[in-house]
Amino acid sequence: MTLLGAKLVAARAAGAVSRRAGRGGTSLPGKLLLRMEPGAVGSLAARLANGSAVISATNGKTTTAAMVASILERGGHRLVHNRAGANMAGGIAGTLLEAAGRGRSIDGDTGLFEIDEFWLDRLVPQIRPRALLLANLFRDQLDRYGELETIADRWAGVVAEAKDTTLVLNADDPLVADLGRQRDGVVYFGVEDPAMALAGMAHAADSKHCRRCGAPYRYDYVFLGHLGHYHCDACGATRPAPAVAAERVVLDGVRGARVTLRLPSATVDVALPLPGLYNVYNALGAAALTTALGATPEEVVAGLEAVAAAFGRAETVQLGGRDLLLLLVKNPAGANEVLRTLALEPGEHDVLAVLNDHTADGRDVSWVWDADFEVLAGRLRRVVCSGTRAAEMALRFKYAGVAEDRLVVEPELPAALDRAVGDGTGRLVAIPTYTAMLELRRELVARGAAGSSFG
Repeated sequence: MTLLGAKLVAARAAGAVSRRAGRGGTSLPGKLLLRMEPGAVGSLAARLANGSAVISATNGKTTTAAMVASILERGGHRLVHNRAGANMAGGIAGTLLEAAGRGRSIDGDTGLFEIDEFWLDRLVPQIRPRALLLANLFRDQLDRYGELETIADRWAGVVAEAKDTTLVLNADDPLVADLGRQRDGVVYFGVEDPAMALAGMAHAADSKHCRRCGAPYRYDYVFLGHLGHYHCDACGATRPAPAVAAERVVLDGVRGARVTLRLPSATVDVALPLPGLYNVYNALGAAALTTALGATPEEVVAGLEAVAAAFGRAETVQLGGRDLLLLLVKNPAGANEVLRTLALEPGEHDVLAVLNDHTADGRDVSWVWDADFEVLAGRLRRVVCSGTRAAEMALRFKYAGVAEDRLVVEPELPAALDRAVGDGTGRLVAIPTYTAMLELRRELVARGAAGSSFG
C-alpha cells in the first residue's frame, strides 16, 4: 500500500467513526486527510478520467450544482460531487476520499464541485478544472468576507492562473463578467427578456460602478439586484453578448418557470420545476457549463426539467396536515427574489421567518432592512418570527407595514414551528437564514417530516 493509500484508509476510518457517532462523515475525514496529506485534493482529482467542473457564487451554488448533476448524469457521466454542500477544503477532500478506491481507482469519471467563494483560490489550482462557472457576486456575510471587491480580486487571480480552464460567466453581473474581458473562449450567459425587468435599481443593489474606471454604470434593464443590461459611458465597457440566454421567461409563482432557452446549437423550451428568476439564472449557468462540457440540448432540457429542489431551496414537505415550503434567504438580493416570487401567488400568506446571526449567517443582520418586505406586507395573514434575532425580524415586518396583531415572536424554533403550523390552514412558507435552515431541517427530521440525508 502506498503512503497516500494508508492515509486514505486512516481518514476513511475516522469518517466511519464520525458517522456512527451521528456527526456526519464528509468534512471531518476530509480535514484529517488534509492534515496528513495537504496535496490530497489535487492527487485524487487527477484520477478523474474526464476532469472536473467547479461552481462558485454568492447565491445559488447548491441548486446550480444539482442542475448540472442532473444534466451530466443524463449524458452518462459518473459524478464525484459534494452533494451535501460541504464546499470548503475539508468537504472537497472528503468527497474525493469517499470516492477513492484501492490503488489509483476512483468511483466516478467526472468531478463536480461547488466551492465556497472565498476558498476558490486555494482549491482551483489543485483541482485544475476543465470548466469554471462563476455565477454571481452579491453582498453577503460582509463581516466574514469583506466587500465584494475583496472576493472579485481573489477571483481575478484564480482566472489569471487557470489558463487552460474554460470560463463560464454571468454576462448580467458586471463584476463577474469583467473577469473574462481579457480571455478568449469565455462562455457567457444571461437574460434577454425585457419583460423581466424591474422598474428600477433597488437601493441596496451592489456593483453599481465600473470596475475598470470607477464611473457609474448606466442600466437599460435591471433584472435581479444589480444583474441586468448595463454599459459604462466613461470607458465604453458593456455587457458581453451571451452565448446561452433566456429569450423568454414566464414565472409561475412558487410552482416554477417556463423558459425559452437559446443554446449555441439550438433554441429549446424548458419547463423549470423551481420558482423565481433566481432559479432561471441558476438554470442558465447550469446550461452554459454543461454545454461547454459537451452536453446536448436534449440532455440540458431533460436534466433541467427533472431537477429536484435541494433542502431549503424551494422544497416542500408535509407537516401537521399543511404544505411547508422552504425558501432560504441570506441577503437582500435573494430575499427580494423570494418576496417577488411569493407576490405572484394569490391570497394571503402564512410565514415562518427565522433570522439567526451565527458565523455562517454573518453576524451583521442589518441586511434585512435592505430587503423589500413591503411588497408583501398587505398580504401576510400571520408571521411567526424565530431565531436568535427574532425580535429584530418582527420589527422589520412591523416597519414594512404588517400589523402587530399579525406578528408573533417566538425565539425557540420548535415552539415557533408549532405555533406557525397550528395557527392556520393551507400552505405555510418558511424563510430561514442559513443556520436556521439547518436547524429547521434537524427539527423536521426529528418529527419525521424530512429525510435524514441532504439532497
